Amino acid sequence: MPTHRRLRLLLLVTLAAVVVAGGEEAFCDGESGPDAAALRPDRLTVLLSGYSERRLPLLRAIAGAYAAHPLVLAVIVLWSNPSTPNSLLLSFPPAVTLNQTASASLNSRFLPHPSIRTAAVAVVDDDVLADAAALSFAFSTWQHSRPGSLVGFFPRSHHLDLARGKWAYTAAQPGRYSMVLTKFLILSFDLLVKYSCSPELAAARAVVDRERNCEDILMNFVASDESGEGPVLVEAGSIRDWGDPRNDADASAGEAMKTVGLSSRGGTGHWEKRGECITEFHRLLGRMPLRYSYGKVVEAVGGEQGLCNKGGRLVRCDQ
Repeated sequence: MPTHRRLRLLLLVTLAAVVVAGGEEAFCDGESGPDAAALRPDRLTVLLSGYSERRLPLLRAIAGAYAAHPLVLAVIVLWSNPSTPNSLLLSFPPAVTLNQTASASLNSRFLPHPSIRTAAVAVVDDDVLADAAALSFAFSTWQHSRPGSLVGFFPRSHHLDLARGKWAYTAAQPGRYSMVLTKFLILSFDLLVKYSCSPELAAARAVVDRERNCEDILMNFVASDESGEGPVLVEAGSIRDWGDPRNDADASAGEAMKTVGLSSRGGTGHWEKRGECITEFHRLLGRMPLRYSYGKVVEAVGGEQGLCNKGGRLVRCDQ
């Protein structure tokens, strides 16, 4: 067999070996996971979730950029599209670990992967890239935050719709917010374990699977329940957001980058659905742990950090 064919076969066999077997249970057996006391406090791991094959070139570039940051100990791509041929999942940068999950569940975004060796984990969308300053500032803020807190750049909120007797999901309200999105957030490894392994959350995780939505809302429930406080909003550097619908339709990343995301497809129904998730999580847990936060930790004055392509220029998406 020619050398190049043997090498390609070896790569495919190695790639197939990292497929997660047994779903969440494989990460919650208490034996395969890292020792919490040995987790490094001075570095962080980036968990990148991937599903869309159209986004693979962008995902590879983003993974490589995060891997080059001096604070990042490891980048782990959790690929949750079981139908993707192994041959398409080659050519990731050498510093990036690729793992295929057993299902397409959005709960896979928070799997406490046994290769994680840091106390802090950045959970990031596959179309969002925080620059070096933004990542460093967010990590520093997390280090000085209350244990169990989420630190992020993209705020959202909730409120009780008294007329309908239901919770509603909204953009950040003037002066306050209660959630941060998984476009980019930093959390503790302990929260990954609690989210994925707590029996109390099994029914809520089933809602995420049924709706194919709301995993980030559930993580905000988990974090606020743990910390007793709301999340921490930070502002520093800049973040390129290819998936924001405010990008020009002819942006360099292409219209396909925007149409894959849940929020881009759902319109107003997406916001309604997320309000229903809040109401359902409240019912299942028997309590409302979400707490409002006020203000933000800033390095520089400005608006939401996402950058969009408008008229051939990268500007803040809210401009």
